[in-house]
Amino acid sequence: MRLATETEFKELFPDCELGAMPPFGNLYGLEVYVDQSLTTDEEIVFQAGTRHEAAKLRYQDFAGLVRPRVAEFHVATTGPRIDP
Repeated sequence: MRLATETEFKELFPDCELGAMPPFGNLYGLEVYVDQSLTTDEEIVFQAGTRHEAAKLRYQDFAGLVRPRVAEFHVATTGPRIDP
């Protein structure tokens, strides 16, 4: 799994600023994925269609609207990484 490049997804969100992928993929016929770690947050903040605006929403409200697929994508660390 990897993040898509701006070029790869710019056609999918024509009403959004390039690079400001909306969190409501379901409005564009796309499945939405959420990392398990976000499901315990009271609120989440995400880009609101532009690179300069953000929206804050209760996670439970977001999940109710979007019905995301929840999985574990993050890598937990045990502390600061020190490269040799």
